[in-house]
Amino acid sequence: MLILLPPSESKATRPRGAALRPDRLSHPELAGARATVAEALATVSSRPDAPQVLGVSPNLAEEIARNTRLSTAPSLPARDLYTGVLYDALDLATLDAAAQRRASRRLLVVSALYGAVRMSDRVAPYRLSMGVNLPGVGPLATFWRPHLDQVLPAAAGRGLVVDCRSSTYAAAWVPQGDAAERWVTVRVPGATHMAKHTRGLVARVLCEIPDDPPRPRALVDLLADLFEVELHEPARAGRPWTLDVQPA
Repeated sequence: MLILLPPSESKATRPRGAALRPDRLSHPELAGARATVAEALATVSSRPDAPQVLGVSPNLAEEIARNTRLSTAPSLPARDLYTGVLYDALDLATLDAAAQRRASRRLLVVSALYGAVRMSDRVAPYRLSMGVNLPGVGPLATFWRPHLDQVLPAAAGRGLVVDCRSSTYAAAWVPQGDAAERWVTVRVPGATHMAKHTRGLVARVLCEIPDDPPRPRALVDLLADLFEVELHEPARAGRPWTLDVQPA
């Protein structure tokens, strides 16, 4: 089972520590694409119009400046880097050892800078959204799509693809072929805050269970004790199953 997560806008930082080692990141096939985006991001972030290009407030000057120091800034494991509502609900640090091992195998963050990140990957804090049209690169979701097509099908294997991404990040990779038949998007009615929180809880539960369900319908039984769930078949071939989830 592959559980796809969006990154958080906010990132944790550390005052000291080892810098990013690109050669040690998972999915090394993405190294060239990562370097291309990092170089373009550093260039843009040194410009006076960086806030407008990156679509962020001018008050975030320090976060933008970090984009110019990606190769030297202290790095953090992704499990510590990403913060906010979804990651608070996921609360990886409180999982038992077996669940943490499953989280390492099952969770994957789709990142505008790094493409795909595992929880153990040590990466530098950055400020960049998948919705940005990055000068020198273009729309990031379009840029990343062929690169992620090369690595994520193998990462998914024969298991389910449980998609907890926002629409902005979902555009960067759309499962195709056999993977599309095992693709389930998690939909949460209501406010954005509740949607993020509930997706984090769902991801946590799916790391806690040893089962690796082979078909979308099995998710209903696995989650029904903790959530109100309803599964909808795809409207047409190539589209995902939709799992509506609400706290019980």
